[in-house]
Amino acid sequence: MPRYKLTIEYDGAPFFGWQIQDTLPSVQGALEAAVKAMTGADLRVHGAGRTDAGVHARGQVAHVDVEKQFPPGRFRDGLNAHLRPHPIAVLEAEIVADTFEARFSAIKRHYRYRVINTRANLALDVGHAWRVPRRLDADAMHAAAQRLLGKHDFTTFRDTECQAKSPEKTLDQLDVTRDGREIIIVTSARSFLHSQVRSMVGSLVWVGEGRWTADDLSAALEARNRAACGIVAPPEGLYLMKVDY
Repeated sequence: MPRYKLTIEYDGAPFFGWQIQDTLPSVQGALEAAVKAMTGADLRVHGAGRTDAGVHARGQVAHVDVEKQFPPGRFRDGLNAHLRPHPIAVLEAEIVADTFEARFSAIKRHYRYRVINTRANLALDVGHAWRVPRRLDADAMHAAAQRLLGKHDFTTFRDTECQAKSPEKTLDQLDVTRDGREIIIVTSARSFLHSQVRSMVGSLVWVGEGRWTADDLSAALEARNRAACGIVAPPEGLYLMKVDY
């Protein structure tokens, strides 16, 4: 039974996250329906990360075992045909060894968060970025972000419903840059806690607004208390960009 690795992009706005739901639309559910339309079988599509409701992806990875072997290009194109009109695209399909696991074989995940720093309302970026009207100091945000690098107990930046066994994670990258009116936050790690990226971004925005200093961010981290977290950034600005194996 061949195992297919799928590289997927999607607009998360219409979905209640990646994970399949009983009655609500999900990315996983739409993909499994497309697989069934091609194969006639109810098959589980396993994702590399369970993105939350409203979160987007440019490089989500999944795997699925299919009894009949299709040429990878045909499998990709067939899935895309059955996915319409959902805003989901299978960018690539390839046959991999049956030891490959989209989630557990991953060695690093890369996320990007988009903040549009403008007093004007969003037009083209509605649902795809977080509008913050107050002027942000991107340099201060970047300097503070470096306090979070390395291995830490990230309880402060962890959702209260997170099911991870340990709050300890090793953050490899957390960069903040400005491109015109856009603030871009890029972060990488082997894995993240539930809502960790959005929690870190919201706290960094407080730094950018001048509400917090870098020392305040460090104190929040050291508190190991969810109540010490700043604002949690909304999901629409977050993108899963790539998964490394």
